[in-house]
Amino acid sequence: SAAQEERNVILGGLEIFELTTCIRFVPYSSNDRDFIYFKSEEGCWSFVGRQRGGQFISLDKDGCLEHGTVQHEVLHALGFHHEQVRSDRDRYVWIYPQNINPGAENNFKKEVTNNLGTPYDFTSVMHYGKYAFSKNGLPTIIAKSNPNFNWGRATKMSTYDIARVNTLYRCK
Repeated sequence: SAAQEERNVILGGLEIFELTTCIRFVPYSSNDRDFIYFKSEEGCWSFVGRQRGGQFISLDKDGCLEHGTVQHEVLHALGFHHEQVRSDRDRYVWIYPQNINPGAENNFKKEVTNNLGTPYDFTSVMHYGKYAFSKNGLPTIIAKSNPNFNWGRATKMSTYDIARVNTLYRCK
């Protein structure tokens, strides 16, 4: 069934965490105080960091059901921001506010982040593409090392995404 296929994509996205980190997902039980749950709402999004009680993750079934997107939203729930808002991002990228869709500026606002000793990572599943939220087809993010570099949307967690989870959650 379609619902089972959707569930399988989510479970597949979660499985990568189990294979590469100490994060474990177990079925919800009524004794659980804090938990995550997935729902098909408009868009793909999650709050950043632990929310007390139920942590809602929106995965619109028309466009968000891919392993990389599941991993991206779960990483938000685990406490991770987008790569292009890292505290040290100005050493690596230029942001072009004049090309950003009005209302989407928050996606590019630098955050105070603990980068956990990992380098800036264009291959991160948390990094937006060069043209993300462009209002005019021009780049919103440009790599300082190579202005022609066009990184894509990652389809799975990078080595550094995994390293950050393992460091933050003190996985052995």
